[in-house]
Amino acid sequence: MAVESGDKMRIVIYYAVWATICATVAGIVIALLHTWLFSYIPSRSGLIHTLFSDAVTALAIAAGQGAVVLVTGSLLAQFGRALQSTVLLGLLVGLFDFAMYFVQMAVPAAELGWIPDIVILVAAAVAITVFGAIKPSTA
Repeated sequence: MAVESGDKMRIVIYYAVWATICATVAGIVIALLHTWLFSYIPSRSGLIHTLFSDAVTALAIAAGQGAVVLVTGSLLAQFGRALQSTVLLGLLVGLFDFAMYFVQMAVPAAELGWIPDIVILVAAAVAITVFGAIKPSTA
């Protein structure tokens, strides 16, 4: 059963939204853990500021990953490849984000800086998306 080009793009768009949601949830969970378990914050306003700034950062990174997934998926669709198991792929993006954020939070020496972190997250999003692409059938 061949998947039409419009159907491929619809799947890519839904996958990009799902991957963004999964990455956002992972970032918010880490923001909550970081604020309540790993940060010393003497005042309520400091607590809210830390939680809010961590959540905004997680949302921005997740939006960027969603854009990367959208571009990668649309390029794959142009080459005739379709995405499969997109629900699991989105969960993998979120799981990778959670694991990376948790390691960096629990082991501060693992923090590489913003540029390497972003490069790693972009590479992971691209790799996960390419992993979910299937070749077109020859039927």
